[in-house]
Amino acid sequence: MVIDDDTSLQPLPRAFYARPAIEVAPELLGRYLVRTVDGERRVGRIVEVEAYLGSHDRAAHSSRGVTPRTRVMFGPPGHAYVYLIYGLHHCMNVVVDQEGEGAAILIRALEPVHGIHARTQGPALLCKALDIDRRLNAYDLSGPELFVAEPEEMQPFKIVRRPRIGVDYAGAWARRLLRFYIQGNSCVSRR
Repeated sequence: MVIDDDTSLQPLPRAFYARPAIEVAPELLGRYLVRTVDGERRVGRIVEVEAYLGSHDRAAHSSRGVTPRTRVMFGPPGHAYVYLIYGLHHCMNVVVDQEGEGAAILIRALEPVHGIHARTQGPALLCKALDIDRRLNAYDLSGPELFVAEPEEMQPFKIVRRPRIGVDYAGAWARRLLRFYIQGNSCVSRR
C-alpha cells in the first residue's frame, strides 16, 4: 500500500461510529489511525481500545453530565474527544453511538505503520507521537488531518477482553470487560 497517496486511505463513514460503543470498540482494532502533520502522514494500526458506554457508565467522563469538557461526547458520532490528564498528557477518544448518549472509545495503543518514530504503547504516548492535542478536540473524523481508515487488507487476529485501566473509582464498572486488544501484539500498553 502507498501510504502517502491521498487516495490510498479514506475515512470510515459516519455510520461506522453511530452504533453502541460495545460494538464499535472491537471493530476499531486492526484499522488505521491516520494523522497528517505538516503535509506528511503518520499511520498507526489500532491494537488496543477501551469502551465507555455513555453517561450511565460510572467510569466515563460523561457520567457527570454535559460540561464544557464533555460536551463533544454528547455530540454527533465520528468526532474526536481529546482531553488532558494530570495536566500533562493528552488522550484521544472516538465519539460513538447516538447524539446525546455520551459514549466514546479511548484509543490506548497503536502499532506504527508509517511515519511514526516514537513509542505508541499507551494513550498519552500515541498522542505525543501523532501530535494530537486539544486543538483536535471535537475534530470531525471525516478528515483530512485526523481519521480512522480501513487498511487494504485486514490481518487476522484474536481479541482479548479485560477490565479497563485506571478506573478503580467506578465501582462495579471498573470490573467490566470493556478493554479490547489484539492478542500477542507487542504494542499493547499492558497485558
